[in-house]
Amino acid sequence: MSMDNVSNCRVLVTGGGGFIGSHLTGALAADNHVKVLDDFSTGRRTNLPESVTVIQGDVRDTATVTEAMESVDIVFHEAAMVSVPESIKQPVACHELNGSATVNVFDCARRQAARVVLASSAAVYGNPDTVPIKEEAPADPDTPYGIEKHLGEQYAQFYTEQYGLPTVPLRYFNVYGPRGLDGEYAGVIGTFIRQAQAGDPLTVEGDGKQTRDFVHVDDVVRANLLAATTDAVGRPFNVGTGRSITINELAEIVRDVVDTDVAIKHVPERSNDIEESEADLTDARKLLGYEPTMSLREGLKATINTEGE
Repeated sequence: MSMDNVSNCRVLVTGGGGFIGSHLTGALAADNHVKVLDDFSTGRRTNLPESVTVIQGDVRDTATVTEAMESVDIVFHEAAMVSVPESIKQPVACHELNGSATVNVFDCARRQAARVVLASSAAVYGNPDTVPIKEEAPADPDTPYGIEKHLGEQYAQFYTEQYGLPTVPLRYFNVYGPRGLDGEYAGVIGTFIRQAQAGDPLTVEGDGKQTRDFVHVDDVVRANLLAATTDAVGRPFNVGTGRSITINELAEIVRDVVDTDVAIKHVPERSNDIEESEADLTDARKLLGYEPTMSLREGLKATINTEGE
């Protein structure tokens, strides 16, 4: 299925100025009427194509969301507090931004009869017992960020079952790509690339044997577009690559791609760090038609080459 499976639609992207939201907006803008709702606290207006209608406002405000959602067919809800450490520092703020605002979006969408594709997260699993992780694995989030993402999914299921509103939560694994190196999403990839470019040692937390499933933002955008048309609603899907690597391996690849021979230095491990993470994509392949296309090495090269675009 090509990128143009969503066309001639009226679309709202919340958080459309942010890392993932801006890539999604860019993909949609050519063939759809796109509105973006963003307060630009972290996102940037310069990330957006000129053809989109920009509403600067707060996703927690019902009147603003109602206005932004007028005559819309599909809502991609990307607006969120994306920092896990920030959510631990400010659980109430996280609840308002990731919990209450999400219910607000669902309720406005119910009145508008607009499908909602929800940005969720692998954080709902907490520290999983086994990998790869299937969607049926128990949700056991251990941070306010993960708790609120799980709450959003439960509301998605409720709105689908109770009101017949089509909702599709997508559980993003570790997303990276252009415009995402310095934000909260980038995490270790952003840190390593910046360190390598500066000629500094790459700092690996703990023994570096933790595994992660790093997925390029283009693949995440594709998953969103597929979720916009699927019949499989009211249930979550994993969005990753289905392959994981250790942080030690990642450090080697970044060093190679940046073409530097800086040292790799181990520093104390982070508290609350998840040991293993890898998406099982069986359901996403079967029910969404999702297939990741970008290898990590290619994705990292593309990210470094297109930075700032």
